[in-house]
Amino acid sequence: SSSGSRDARPAAVTPVAAVLPAGGSGERLGGATPKQFCALQGRPLVSYTVRAMERISWISNIIVVVSPENVDTMKSITEKYGHKRVTIVKGGITRHRSIFNGLKVFAENEFSNPLLQKPEVVIIHDAVRPFVEEDILSKVVMAAKEHGAAGAIRPLVSTVIASGADGCLDHSLERARYRASEMPQAFLFDIIYEAYQQCSDYDLDYGTECLHLALKYCRTNAKLVEGPADLWKVTYKRDLYAAESIIKDNLSQQVCVITDVKEAVAQVGFVLHESLKSRIEFEAISISLSRNDSHLQNIFSGQCYNFVCINDKKCAIQETQQIADMLEKSNIPLLYPIVLISVQLPISENTSFSIGMEELTRIKKFAREVKKKNILVYALLIQYKSKVPPRGLKSVNLRYPHGVTTMDGEQ
Repeated sequence: SSSGSRDARPAAVTPVAAVLPAGGSGERLGGATPKQFCALQGRPLVSYTVRAMERISWISNIIVVVSPENVDTMKSITEKYGHKRVTIVKGGITRHRSIFNGLKVFAENEFSNPLLQKPEVVIIHDAVRPFVEEDILSKVVMAAKEHGAAGAIRPLVSTVIASGADGCLDHSLERARYRASEMPQAFLFDIIYEAYQQCSDYDLDYGTECLHLALKYCRTNAKLVEGPADLWKVTYKRDLYAAESIIKDNLSQQVCVITDVKEAVAQVGFVLHESLKSRIEFEAISISLSRNDSHLQNIFSGQCYNFVCINDKKCAIQETQQIADMLEKSNIPLLYPIVLISVQLPISENTSFSIGMEELTRIKKFAREVKKKNILVYALLIQYKSKVPPRGLKSVNLRYPHGVTTMDGEQ
């Protein structure tokens, strides 16, 4: 999450829950699949948003509200991707009725038995806004604690105009005076729940703005918090492509190079680091895999999805398999595809080796097996005549290696 967000986290004593309305039909997107269930990098959009909430330790419960016909779909997503703290609730026929149902799990036995612990503050956030960070969530939660309600806003991109009955321009709004209401929003639970209880059928059926309900029914003036640019909502098909592009770009921002503790091998990792550090977030570590290094375990529990393993052993595939096993146990491949590049570099003097057909077949079989687990294995055997390790690695590019042939022969 964003830098500085740890310092801005709400007080630990504040119980916080999140309600994610995910009951839209996806009419504007076009196509049979509602947008919240469309796949990005093979994973449903709603799963990314749930994961963004799950990463934040101070959110105790995540309520996902879906239309009745999609309850089973959401249950299978929760199970497949190992989501925790999630409660699935059947939505109503409109957005406000769905959110109201989501709030009822804390207050009405017919929606949850036993009741979930009532939070002091509840976050409301669209399931189709996957790029929410801890920083903006903590800001709206703290503002809601002080003011009763708070919401993220952004500057208007386009001027808002009103047309008359004849279809001609009636008037326009001064853009500098207005803001676009975005998500997330946060409320003292008692305020937003009372607002929904008092809410007229007309507002439940035709309203779209939760902050307006708090103002109209509880006289609570929401604090407006300037939000970052990535709070946008996936609405149209083009938004899906943009979201997938952002996810791919995020996945390729960091690489971890793993080398043996041998000085010559570790030196290659250092040269690689010096060559690429200005272009990509880079971590180079020298470990002994036989010790099951705890530092490596910490990296696997972080947010790195690209790994380069450099060694000078003939049995390099065994170390690659060991790293793949550790990655699989970390559950990272459940969330995103992992790229694992195995580089065999005969650095030591009088060492040279080649891969025979039997070994190549074994590597390809291994690559096919782990690809099913969302780990993409690439293998490089680098041969050179000089006994001095190569020094110029400036042309190496370790961004997400699409277009490189994997060891199972597929693009």
